[in-house]
Amino acid sequence: MDPALAAQMSEAVAEKVFRYRRDESGWKTCREGNGVTVSWRPSTEFPGNLYRGEGVVDAAPRDVWAFVKPFPGSLRETWDENVSSFEVIESISDTLCVTRTATPSAVMKLISPRDFVDLALATLQEDGALISCAANLEHPLCPPRPGFVRGLNHPCGCFCEPVPGEPGRTRLVAFFQTDLGGLLPKRVVDGFFPRSMAGFYANLRRAVRLEPAPAEGTEDPGPIQ
Repeated sequence: MDPALAAQMSEAVAEKVFRYRRDESGWKTCREGNGVTVSWRPSTEFPGNLYRGEGVVDAAPRDVWAFVKPFPGSLRETWDENVSSFEVIESISDTLCVTRTATPSAVMKLISPRDFVDLALATLQEDGALISCAANLEHPLCPPRPGFVRGLNHPCGCFCEPVPGEPGRTRLVAFFQTDLGGLLPKRVVDGFFPRSMAGFYANLRRAVRLEPAPAEGTEDPGPIQ
């Protein structure tokens, strides 16, 4: 993929995701509990919803990042029950790559396995926040595969933000707006995402708690590794 085009596309996606983070208007809470709040509002990208999850994880931002980043070395498929496989299709730079994520069937197999091909960008903020932004694209090395419905991730992102005064904690804010494709009833889709996002936080907290802390001095300071 042309690096200049990829950079231009990813910057446009990032601008939208950062706008979601800043804009507090129109959100409606659809699930709340265990320190996690899931909200939604109508998407402006497709005839579905934009979902926001927010909660605190008891680990430093860089440690949480290792579990959620959609980049080489990610631990996502080891703990996220909604990810059956993850692969990097093309590394464009150390902060930009094309990925394929496969998901298992869900809701008693009413939702069949899906796969998603995305252009993902990582940014490191001055305050230590680590952020990923991603959106779907077509890539010649990853055509649709038998056994999977090709879903589309519209601009989405994950913010691993420091909690002021608490260096061992991270505020994780996640945005999802996904077209699952196929002919799924709206009630199935609308019921699936809030439960899925709540489970995302519960499983992440469990994985972070069980994972040994990295040895001092072994962390790469870059935003992806």
